[in-house]
Amino acid sequence: MRQTFDETTDRSFGPRHVPLIRQAMAEQGLDGLLVPHEDEHQNEYLPAANDRLAWATGFTGSAGAAVILKDKAAVFVDGRYTLQVRDQVDTGVFEIRDLVEGGVPAYLEAAAGKGQKIGYDPRLHSPDALAHLKAAAAKAGAELQPVTPNPLDKAWGDARPPQPVAPVVPHPLAYAGEDSPAKRARVGGALAGGADAAVLTAPASIAWLFNIRGGDVIRSPLPLAQAILNRDGTARLFLDPQKVTPDLPAWLGNQVRLETPDDLPAALTELRGKKVVVDPAQSSAWYFEALAAAGAEVVRAEDPCALPRACKNAVEIEGARKAHARDGAALTRFLHWLATEGQTSPPDEITAVSKLEAFREATGALRDLSFDTIAGAASNGAIVHYRPTQRLNKRAEPGSLLLIDSGAQYLDGTTDVTRTVAIGEPSAEMRERFTLVLKGNLALARVRFPAGTTGTHLDALARMALWAHGLDYDHGTGHGVGSYLGVHEGPQRIAKAPNTVALRPGMILSNEPGYYKEGAYGIRIENLQVVTPPEAIPGGERPMLGFETLTLAPIDRRLIAADLLTAEERAQLDAYHARVLAVVGPQVEPEVRAWLEHACAPV
Repeated sequence: MRQTFDETTDRSFGPRHVPLIRQAMAEQGLDGLLVPHEDEHQNEYLPAANDRLAWATGFTGSAGAAVILKDKAAVFVDGRYTLQVRDQVDTGVFEIRDLVEGGVPAYLEAAAGKGQKIGYDPRLHSPDALAHLKAAAAKAGAELQPVTPNPLDKAWGDARPPQPVAPVVPHPLAYAGEDSPAKRARVGGALAGGADAAVLTAPASIAWLFNIRGGDVIRSPLPLAQAILNRDGTARLFLDPQKVTPDLPAWLGNQVRLETPDDLPAALTELRGKKVVVDPAQSSAWYFEALAAAGAEVVRAEDPCALPRACKNAVEIEGARKAHARDGAALTRFLHWLATEGQTSPPDEITAVSKLEAFREATGALRDLSFDTIAGAASNGAIVHYRPTQRLNKRAEPGSLLLIDSGAQYLDGTTDVTRTVAIGEPSAEMRERFTLVLKGNLALARVRFPAGTTGTHLDALARMALWAHGLDYDHGTGHGVGSYLGVHEGPQRIAKAPNTVALRPGMILSNEPGYYKEGAYGIRIENLQVVTPPEAIPGGERPMLGFETLTLAPIDRRLIAADLLTAEERAQLDAYHARVLAVVGPQVEPEVRAWLEHACAPV
């Protein structure tokens, strides 16, 4: 099994670890410490050695923060984790607060004392976020102070896991579609502000630019590394020597100098007098401070690899199609099992997760999961980022819903798909809510839009049917997805929150509206889709972009209230199911195909 169901933290973490952190703070003359979730690479999913927030608090979500003062402490999470944080964190030690509404700055302004010195690790905070935190602390009369070493790391001591050293391997051109010299020349020649170089710290950008993959980050084939890309396409790659595989130096070529992370500070010093691009959203304050101290001219601009990486080339798009066809067959086998054995003997969440993973393993192509599978039975399905554990494991029961959100990493693509399945006979309310979510998914799949449209412009399409019934969901509608990279990728997204990045051909995004009834059930329908090039519409005046749906798996027709669908929506759903049957049907066994024919029949 790749996914485990043991809990890595518990509610005792806060009571046990906060006193150790406070002792280390006192030894460094600090009255407080900021503990972000992010690590030195601003990762969303963290190696165990870098999961400082989890060690300090017990909270294991992918977004959050904590502030530890001498006599009080608070942990901050967003709306996805309000239930999880109360389950994992001792509220006798930490006050639970909202990460978005006010967040850490508001807390500092109210809780910090005059004259207090509050420490922060400059490698863990972006400069923009740090500026807000410093301003908030100043309003309280307190001062933020950079600290080395991090008091939390000192308190963690020998119990801290070692840094990962997974081997870094070439990612063949057959999957990448463009060689690294061409990427480096293209990106280097277009650096913002005519810059001489760019400092890259995002593992996904480094993996993409050099056509390499690693395994330092859970569920993502990413190497932890840094790089300096020069305008002429030459580069320096800073990689732990233990990760360097025999084939890597020749793969990188003589235009890439392979160095160690210990060489990085001196390399930044050598940029004196040069214009250097650094992304304030991806790189920590430490890089800005080091470059300023070296006498470089810092150009604050987006990671120059982010947009090119997001716009998949023809080889990557075709790879995504193949990956989704393969993954769709595995998922269809699972859904068949759930519709047969799973109905007569409903599984618990762990059994469902294990069964789906086994079907993916049987493809022979699975490299890893793209994230830990979310399997929420009944009320657990209402917890948006729920992960089953031995303690929380729940059995599906007749008359309930089972939400399965899962994904896989293949050499040719990354998948992410959610299906909600009825166990037994669903209620009329379940069918109504499911159909409202389906209407949003269909609307976002068929939309045509002009160049310059952002995901923010499209988000309401996925919510309109729900809004008309006074319903909504508290997460984004779509995130970018990498090509055998991270399952969450920017800069594009579809959400209420403003996003200025226009959708471009080749971008892959999720389409995942949902509805969650706390204490009862959750519904989400998620497909991945790729932005298609602009095409003329008969009788129209401007060519329009659109989406091609990549995910191929049946949607539970027992949950569809067909009378709520328009004729256009029914035709769209029938056409999607016909495509699922055509692509997936030939890959599966006769008994699975027979079931699939029924599952894909017209509504």
